[in-house]
Amino acid sequence: MKKSVLLAVLFIVAMTIVSCKKDGSEESFGKPETTTEVQKPEDLGKELFNGKGACIACHKPDVKLVGPSLQDIAKIYKEKNGDMVTFLKGEGEPIVDPTQYAVMKANFAITKNFSEEELKALEAYVYSHLK
Repeated sequence: MKKSVLLAVLFIVAMTIVSCKKDGSEESFGKPETTTEVQKPEDLGKELFNGKGACIACHKPDVKLVGPSLQDIAKIYKEKNGDMVTFLKGEGEPIVDPTQYAVMKANFAITKNFSEEELKALEAYVYSHLK
């Protein structure tokens, strides 16, 4: 009888261990599911362009408004191997339309406070308009 009780206990312990094995399929009770979706730089740049950066007030994708179009900016920066991030920090020379530099200088108060990631995202968004 002792053997049968011992075997029953061992069987129950073994089954408990096997059934508690984590296979990733259990539900997370009480924990909200989190998915970390990485935002593409171009998407963040678009958000900044249309929102916090207020760039859309003077720039459009394919037509000159107050400032040059995004297509023109991207084309000229690529051709001249310019550093858009440095310019947006207020540390570079205007290479697209120097006659509008005074107008753009006013926005440096905004763009100087952008993080490096935000500036690079804004640059990526502008470059996404290359044709």
